[in-house]
Amino acid sequence: MSSNMYGDFNQKIDYVFKVVLIGDSAVGKSQLLARFSRNEFSLDSKATIGVEFQTRTLVIDHKTVKAQIWDTAGQERYRAVTSAYYRGAVGAMLVYDMTKRQTFDHVARWLEELRGHADKNIVVMLVGNKCDLGSLRAVPEEDAREFAQREGLFFLETSALDSTNVEPAFLTVLTEIYRIVARKALVANDEHAFAGGESSLLKGTNIVVPGQEVVDGGGAKRFSCCSST
Repeated sequence: MSSNMYGDFNQKIDYVFKVVLIGDSAVGKSQLLARFSRNEFSLDSKATIGVEFQTRTLVIDHKTVKAQIWDTAGQERYRAVTSAYYRGAVGAMLVYDMTKRQTFDHVARWLEELRGHADKNIVVMLVGNKCDLGSLRAVPEEDAREFAQREGLFFLETSALDSTNVEPAFLTVLTEIYRIVARKALVANDEHAFAGGESSLLKGTNIVVPGQEVVDGGGAKRFSCCSST
């Protein structure tokens, strides 16, 4: 298990959010992880062996949040992603390769598995990776957008190669998780019923994402490949 935790020890961490990367093999999950956590990209990246996670610490609304991003690390080739992988996750990046239609066709199956193992209200971002290869597009953006709207997911097209929308994709998920957790903590404190501390809200069991907040055209952020948002 690997992690770039170095440098975090002197910081007061207010929240730790576990986010999992799921999707078919070779869609670029590990590259997205490397780009977000270390701002790196390797053209000769090999399949990762074993479960891997990286961390990145950032500030959201003056609170220090450590994002712990987990990668399936090749398990998806054998359909052996276990419930332990999903345990405690409060966010997920569901990744497909926009140049390979089959990887998008499998998205519904991945979402079903995610919802079967993780909390059903986990914050999910549908990610169409490799948007730098526009001439090879096999998945129309509108197809993915419609799926995301129907399932109540956020949606973005990204490129780990040139960094397009990688930061906004992760930050959208992390900010949404923070907003929900902070709101629930406030409500619970107001009701004097907040037992067990903030950690009880980080297990993925009490996260509620009203569907209309994710898919409503007026309130949700839905990004295209080249958006500047």
